[in-house]
Amino acid sequence: MGQTIFIPREIDAIESRVGASPDTVKRLVGLGFDVIVESGAGTLSRIPDADFAAVGGKIGKAADAGKADVVLKVRRPSEAELKGYKPGAAVLATMDPYGNDAAVAAMARAGVTAFAMEFMPRITRAQVMDVLSSQANLAGYQAVIDGAAEYDRALPMMMTAAGTVPAAKVFIMGVGVAGLQAIATARRMGAIVTATDVRPAVKEQVASLGAKFLAVEDEEFKAAETAGGYAKEMSKEYQAKQAALTAEHIAKQDIVITTALIPGRPAPKLVSAAMVASMKPGSVLVDLAVERGGNVEGAVPGKVVTTANGAKIVGHLNVP
Repeated sequence: MGQTIFIPREIDAIESRVGASPDTVKRLVGLGFDVIVESGAGTLSRIPDADFAAVGGKIGKAADAGKADVVLKVRRPSEAELKGYKPGAAVLATMDPYGNDAAVAAMARAGVTAFAMEFMPRITRAQVMDVLSSQANLAGYQAVIDGAAEYDRALPMMMTAAGTVPAAKVFIMGVGVAGLQAIATARRMGAIVTATDVRPAVKEQVASLGAKFLAVEDEEFKAAETAGGYAKEMSKEYQAKQAALTAEHIAKQDIVITTALIPGRPAPKLVSAAMVASMKPGSVLVDLAVERGGNVEGAVPGKVVTTANGAKIVGHLNVP
């Protein structure tokens, strides 16, 4: 008898993803597993039950979790869900353990073997399992789309016989996977793009995408450049100079996208209320770190806030 894999419907109201696709279910069935997909698990990802059934998945109900040797999820299981799992079951999901000690303890009590997919080492061999990069990539793309929609004007330069609309200025703060995709997307849409990051090593990546890198390039910055590509704590003097440059720059931007996250820590505050207040009416800030406290002062999780000066701060949840 083959081992049973269960794909549940996600219970979190903001989660529209599903832990498997017809393509992955087909491969698992081909390896000899019995795969049960809870009815409706793929609906919000636009995958009907019939698509899973067509590749050999069995359509089941939530209670079928009790038969499973392996559960494939998007988010960490809740206490209610854990009650339906058998002890010893392997659960693969993004576990988001930092600051959620009670939820982690609940998994231990339930006796499941939990694999946190976001802790997959970021090495070449494990790239196909790097959920952080794949989802950050999507978030970076979507941040530009959301920013453009709220901005409510054209991003590229529009030249007509009746006059010219200048290109929008987009500033990306934090050039990791999400930031790089945001730069590429904003450039494709015709914006004038600048970007900043505390890692000097990303300067070339920014330039290769046709954007301009913004940083105080003094001796300290040049020394940090040799530090192997990782973010290094800069001196207070440097931070003050960089903050002044950033503040002056933000006042001229149409769209600012912030992507800075440090695993296990609250998101660093990059944009102060004073910087937001300096922006033009109709300008937009998209905060991709809003669920971890946010990079922008005044960002509210799940809301688009309009400030006193007519700027908008976008704090959508679960952007991937």
